[in-house]
Amino acid sequence: MSDLYNVTASPHIRSKASTSRIMLYVIIALLPATVFGIFNFGPRALAVIVVTIASCLVSEWIFNKITHKKQTIGDLSCIVTGLLLALNLSHTIPFWIAIVGGGFAIIVVKMLFGGLGQNFMNPALGARCFLLLAFTGPMTSFTFDGVTGPTPLAIIKENGQLYSDSMAMFTGRIAGTIGETSVIALLIGAIFLIAMGVIDLRIPGTYILTFVIFIILFGGHLTSGDLPQFVVQQVCGGGLILGAFFMATDYVTSPITPRGKIIYGIICGCLLGIFRMFGSSAEGCSYSIIFANILVPLIERFTIPKPFGKGGEK
Repeated sequence: MSDLYNVTASPHIRSKASTSRIMLYVIIALLPATVFGIFNFGPRALAVIVVTIASCLVSEWIFNKITHKKQTIGDLSCIVTGLLLALNLSHTIPFWIAIVGGGFAIIVVKMLFGGLGQNFMNPALGARCFLLLAFTGPMTSFTFDGVTGPTPLAIIKENGQLYSDSMAMFTGRIAGTIGETSVIALLIGAIFLIAMGVIDLRIPGTYILTFVIFIILFGGHLTSGDLPQFVVQQVCGGGLILGAFFMATDYVTSPITPRGKIIYGIICGCLLGIFRMFGSSAEGCSYSIIFANILVPLIERFTIPKPFGKGGEK
């Protein structure tokens, strides 16, 4: 019998995908938005990206060194965190704030909770929300073509009128954070991730669709313009596309069950709708994902399939 059967420990089905390979795919997928951000905002955007990634790398290396843990910078997750955080920052942000953000993302949100796989919220988003609360002025100051001014979403929120150029919002030639402005560049990266099997459409699709339905139902009071154009500008503006495809889909902080992913996406979409339509800020994507991250254990509790034969137990 020993010649016919090989008894081993579970799991018996293993994926060839490693953490470093998945993170490399995410980095590749973010390159179009990164390159466009540098083109759109100039060399200082590149400097912010380099400083933020370096801060994350150094923070994780130092933490592991001090705590005598195995070095984990080789899995590339800290680079993904640094890149995502940088793409969520203004290119005019002081470098020291970017360094603080990188350290907070890695040490506080990630490593103090046990490292990759143990953090309860997306480190890049956790750091961005921390920076928004601690340094509101620099974090909400945006400059485009040498002119400092509000983002298109802020203009819509403040004036109750549509932004003048929807195509500019789609292509990315607008004020905003380094990586959120170009919908085209972000969608190219998203298609790559889907093609590589890194993500599926359950979370981003449900997130965006729920948000669209929400603003159709409740957003008419914010603009006197055409509703379809208002919907397009709300989807293209801010961090929705970046958040939906690259941060809400984070393996560690999103549900693993198909039903859970749909529920999670609906929660993200409803929260973003509430923040944008009824909140004081024109944005809210980061907060919507973080609040949904906190609810993931509860979502999975009710959506994990029961083992065969366990359904009738009380």
